[in-house]
Amino acid sequence: QEAVTVLGQIGCDSNGKLNAKSVVLEGDQEHSAGGQIPLDLSELKEYSLFPGQVVALEGTNSTGRMMVVSKLYEGVPLPFHTPTEPAQEQRMVLVACGPYTTSDSVAYDPLADLIDVIARDRPDVCVLFGPFLDAKHEQVENCQLPGPFAEVFKRCLKMIIEGTRRLVFVPSLRDVHHDYVYPQPPFLLPELPKDDKPRVHLVPEPCTLDIDGAVLGLTSTDLIFHMGAEEISSSSGISDRFTRILKHVLTQRSYYPLYPPSEELNVDYESFHSYASLRVTPDVLVTPSELRYFVKDVLGCVCINPGRLTKGQVGGTYGRLYLQREDAQGERKSPCVAAQVVKI
Repeated sequence: QEAVTVLGQIGCDSNGKLNAKSVVLEGDQEHSAGGQIPLDLSELKEYSLFPGQVVALEGTNSTGRMMVVSKLYEGVPLPFHTPTEPAQEQRMVLVACGPYTTSDSVAYDPLADLIDVIARDRPDVCVLFGPFLDAKHEQVENCQLPGPFAEVFKRCLKMIIEGTRRLVFVPSLRDVHHDYVYPQPPFLLPELPKDDKPRVHLVPEPCTLDIDGAVLGLTSTDLIFHMGAEEISSSSGISDRFTRILKHVLTQRSYYPLYPPSEELNVDYESFHSYASLRVTPDVLVTPSELRYFVKDVLGCVCINPGRLTKGQVGGTYGRLYLQREDAQGERKSPCVAAQVVKI
């Protein structure tokens, strides 16, 4: 029998976790009425699969009941952005992710330390990810706050805005006062003084940002943790799980390719493709996670997990990026000259 090539989405044959024996390939509604076929992966030397992954496979289905896969085709990432404007001088970007309070207090002392760092290092842009007021904080859960959620949040933001230059605020699904849906709309700050509006950018979650021609992909959702819990792999070489997951994000061209999503995520699929798809491969992808901080080069994209600013009752980490774009001549050079994860 001749091998055929088919396209579909990876799924699991039951409600449990995906494993090598429970993988099915599901077709789309238009061409195959959502039909499913179980997959036999025993002939593949290496693979990395997760529910929701769109794949092309080569294999045979001699019984009509199971497809024996002989080849798995990798996805291809989108091209990088090609800026037309001339290159600017080097920019320093500081990235930090909440919570900005320790687990035993709602005083923003770690945030005050970060503002001191910002005053000392004077970064050109600060990208701050939520949660700014963490729904998982014990005093938030027990409503032991000095005022309403929105008021505490505004006080926190006022503290940051007064002490910094150009600011980008990315919301989080753990922000207790904000819309609990993914993709998530930007924060609203109607009382922001007119003088501050040009330098304070309120962006959605996830978001693709252009800083002087260097493109940053930003997401506060812990997709590394979510996908790491669902991905299955078999590999002959030494393969790093973080790199595999980040590769999937870039080749699936989505900030959240996992389907069905994690139980802690409420996904609005009507707006998902408009707001959670990658338009280009970012030069830098910032994905804060509970898992260990890292800086990695994946398919030419610099991926950084800056960690969280607080870890329980102690200080955590933040990230620093140095961006310097060269005028395009010949081969592409990453505009990210250096990336560091720094202890607070």
